[in-house]
Amino acid sequence: MTLMASPEVPTADTILSFPTEGITLVPPVPTATWPEWFRRDQQAAWADFLKIPQPKRTDEPWRFANLKAINLADFTQATAVENKAALVARSVGFNDVAAKLIFANEKLIQQQVGGLPEGVLLLSLEEAAREHEALFKQHFMSTPVRLGSKKFAALHRARLRTGAFLYVPKGVVIEQPIEIWHWVEGENTAIFPHTLIVLDEGASATVIDRFVSASDERSLAVAVNDLTLGADSRLTYVGVQDWSDKTTAFHLNTTEVARNGTSTALQMNFGGTYIRGESDSHLLGEGSRSVMLSINPASADREIDQRTFQDHFAPRATSDLLYHNALSDAARTIFAGLIKVEEGAHETDAYQKVRNLMLSDEAEANSMPGLEILADNVRCTHGATSGELNEDELFYMLARGIPPQQAAQLIVRGFFGTVLGRLENPTLEEQLGQILDRKLSL
Repeated sequence: MTLMASPEVPTADTILSFPTEGITLVPPVPTATWPEWFRRDQQAAWADFLKIPQPKRTDEPWRFANLKAINLADFTQATAVENKAALVARSVGFNDVAAKLIFANEKLIQQQVGGLPEGVLLLSLEEAAREHEALFKQHFMSTPVRLGSKKFAALHRARLRTGAFLYVPKGVVIEQPIEIWHWVEGENTAIFPHTLIVLDEGASATVIDRFVSASDERSLAVAVNDLTLGADSRLTYVGVQDWSDKTTAFHLNTTEVARNGTSTALQMNFGGTYIRGESDSHLLGEGSRSVMLSINPASADREIDQRTFQDHFAPRATSDLLYHNALSDAARTIFAGLIKVEEGAHETDAYQKVRNLMLSDEAEANSMPGLEILADNVRCTHGATSGELNEDELFYMLARGIPPQQAAQLIVRGFFGTVLGRLENPTLEEQLGQILDRKLSL
């Protein structure tokens, strides 16, 4: 992508439409929707996007990546959906939820928050920026992106129109999940979903983020989630990605966990032609814990590129990463993950495991786990394995009359079920398992 314009920052009265080769995104955020200070922040972010160089093959964070897939040509900013009612009707997920937000082409089209405890805030991002400015500024994209997609994070910040903001006050426990839907509709449409979650001390919540294409159209999604956990809080976050097979998507995460807090995050990648996922977990308090999970059935010529960072700043903290990839046809996966134990983070427990189930001779799995230890008395393990279907399991099923294709699907289901079991929530595991079954045609 060759930039064709100066990165000069526009005035507040001009739209953010710098001409670049192939980029036709037109904004801006309406003045009445976001506060003026945020509009200025977006102008600066757009200038950053133009100045930050495009990723190159020699950049370590993009090692093995197919840079030709990162093509922003012809994408345009989302316009209003034609049939909101149809998308609302299709937004059927969990049977029993505490609240639900539905976004379509970057507009909130339905909000159900009546089941939330007193004091909980579940708002659009722009409303949070207006009415809870200090809280919003403290946590919104407050940590620099450091896993390679700084340029695309700047694009997200510059083009953001709306998103979900959840704040759970001290000691409040939300028993049922909160479900958030992000729909994209229209050929060559670009959207920028954002979910910002802040749990105060002792709070607890489960959030299901659903990313869905309305039809089989080419689209671009640059999604960000910021997860901030106070002391003794517990968050379970699940991203269910079901973009169309023609979608290019970036999913960028930052998680910060304070003393004795526990974050469990699962990403399920079902769609997209090119998916770049980055997850940066900061263990900031003693006894904090971060569980990082991912389920990736990859087929056709899809590429799923995931980069992670388990960064331990405090003693006696734990991180545990388990990513499972099942690759068929000519699919490619890339994993690069680093466990870093900072000075003083003694008695750290950190684990990292990537397993690749190879279902085709044409598929390709690249795994690059890493360690950097600057403290004493730590326990850190990392590794990656690749293997084919278990012949004994396959023979057992075939001998009992199960057709070969179904037998293979059942083995893959069991392979992914190991990851779901890490959620330690039988109800959540069952409902996510039903989604997985549908995707695997079981």
